[in-house]
Amino acid sequence: MDRREFIKRFFSYSALTAAALTLRPAGKLFAQERETPPDLVAVVGETPGRMFDAGISALGGMTAFVKPGQVVMIKPNISWNSPAERGATTNPELVQRIIEHCLAAGAKRVYVVDNTINSWESCYKTTGMESAVKSAGGVMAPAHSSGYYQKVTIPGAKVLKTTLVHELVLEAEVFINVPILKHHSTTRLTGALKNLMGLVWDRQFYHSAGLSQCIAEFPLLRTPTLNVVDAYTVMMTGGPQGGTYRTTLELRKMQILSTDPVAADAAATRLFNWQPEEIRHLVIASDLRLGSRNLDTLKIKRITL
Repeated sequence: MDRREFIKRFFSYSALTAAALTLRPAGKLFAQERETPPDLVAVVGETPGRMFDAGISALGGMTAFVKPGQVVMIKPNISWNSPAERGATTNPELVQRIIEHCLAAGAKRVYVVDNTINSWESCYKTTGMESAVKSAGGVMAPAHSSGYYQKVTIPGAKVLKTTLVHELVLEAEVFINVPILKHHSTTRLTGALKNLMGLVWDRQFYHSAGLSQCIAEFPLLRTPTLNVVDAYTVMMTGGPQGGTYRTTLELRKMQILSTDPVAADAAATRLFNWQPEEIRHLVIASDLRLGSRNLDTLKIKRITL
């Protein structure tokens, strides 16, 4: 039995078990209430695939996010011609497992897309992402030409009022954001919010108009359905590309999952011993009510495998 079939059968068994538990005798004095899912899940200690299995289960399973027949877009960070163990790009094993869960939940099609910085052909191959996506039954979507982008207006934005955004942002019914967590020489942190920059064509505007402000304003167009921060191998210094003597890598074996990209990034700052208030785009996004940077107000589930 392959992993996708195992996941599909697991979902079917879980659904039948849940249904059976709801059939209680009349006159039951204390009915068991369904526990609300946490705002954020932090998983540590295993492979990327197994950590995702545990994290998505804690959030209610992929069926809580993907309905049968829906089209899913996954946005990893594969901008650099670099394998995952160097900490610059999202782990392909994680993306593969997410695709398997989506298809088991009934997704019609699962696309994976990123507007890379290095050559898109070499990035897709060297990162291992193309092979992992195809193995799982997903589709690598092209993003290397302006023809794949549409001009949109960002509602409520002060700086990023218009942009050219990849067509899948507008067409996919489910949007899963899968950034690699790492240091960045300009913004200090690359995480859930910063990763969305790889969905625009004219991102040079970000640098000229105000990088942090534009990063924070993009989710005014669309907030990801789910954010899965890959903190398996974390580039603590020397980002975003790494590969120099200034680069410091740490094997953290961790994932952060949340529907709130601001909360996911707020939690991620703690791995660097920073406070959320130290990351400007995080503060701006929080002030725009795109999420919460106050972790004390959130229901957080911690899982050690």
